Amino acid sequence: MIGWMFTTWLRIKNGYPLDGAWGQAVYPQKNEELVERIKLISQENAQLRAELGSVKDRLANVERIVTDGAHALDREIESLRLTKN
Repeated sequence: MIGWMFTTWLRIKNGYPLDGAWGQAVYPQKNEELVERIKLISQENAQLRAELGSVKDRLANVERIVTDGAHALDREIESLRLTKN
């Protein structure tokens, strides 16, 4: 009995949902504010994922430019020009 009470207390403390005898949700109760908050967080998550995707694409372009063989060749030519003068 004490173990069951402790387990229930830990579940409530850590935000895990509790089920009643017939499987219905007892805790936490859903209300309109909570549902709206979940929707806003989901939208923000989608926006952040899209932004992260664009940042990854931009970083890939920068890496491609930096590691491009023609770019390295241009640097070598410029260094030869500078040492010649």
